[in-house]
Amino acid sequence: MTSPGPGVAVVTGAAGGLGRAVAAALHADGWPVLLTDLDPDAAAAAAAPLGGWSAALDVRDEAACAEIAATAASRGDLGLWVNNAGILVTGHSWEHDGPTRRRVFDVNTHGAINGTLAALAVMRGQGHGHVLNIVSLAGLIAAPGETVYAASKHALLAFSLGTLSDLRMAGYGRVHVSCLCPDGIWTPMLHDRLDDPGAAASFTGSMLTPQRVAARAARLARRPRPVVSLPRWRGAQVRLLDTLPRLAVGLAPLVQAVGRAGQRRQSRRTAPTDRN
Repeated sequence: MTSPGPGVAVVTGAAGGLGRAVAAALHADGWPVLLTDLDPDAAAAAAAPLGGWSAALDVRDEAACAEIAATAASRGDLGLWVNNAGILVTGHSWEHDGPTRRRVFDVNTHGAINGTLAALAVMRGQGHGHVLNIVSLAGLIAAPGETVYAASKHALLAFSLGTLSDLRMAGYGRVHVSCLCPDGIWTPMLHDRLDDPGAAASFTGSMLTPQRVAARAARLARRPRPVVSLPRWRGAQVRLLDTLPRLAVGLAPLVQAVGRAGQRRQSRRTAPTDRN
């Protein structure tokens, strides 16, 4: 039997995929969870078996994030805020127009910043709390074919670690920021990208299930760490390549080839009905 979580939790982008799995894992671990999503009906459906607490949220709206933080805090201390909402675009960097680039950064970077700052405004007043940012291995290295996406995640990682340092320098020893950096996850974000060469880098390792990543997120929620990669060996691998940029660039064609092979394997394993 689990002990109650230290307050309530908020999860963004929780209507499906990883967000829904994270909300379920936190609920099972004793957290009251507020599921938020751009689609309020889908959020309500996802929340129904998890306590029924949901709300519409566009993470690009700073005021809306602050309102959600206040709503959560009205039921107890805001113990955890999980920034999960994100979008993926693939292809060469020059193939994306300005609105597409802005949309990726508005959701993946600014949206998570909005959520982080909204949560911290409450948590600093409480004197405790934890922001958990779902980043990606793409936040640790520039994955070929996912340049704009990776840039948005690099920015989020820098913001998260810098904010954690700011909190410590300001004397907030019990307010935490953690980053979870998983490898490719078999969610709707990748279901329809089995034939997309730009997404090949997401298929270079073993596909993670949302449940595995969510279980790690639930453990991290109780034991904060600045950066956690999943699986750990992949984190070590990409960090090494990040210290050797010339080698990383030289290996890009090989990474793409390995990823394409991974896409073909995943396609053979997956029945068409499983992609819906």
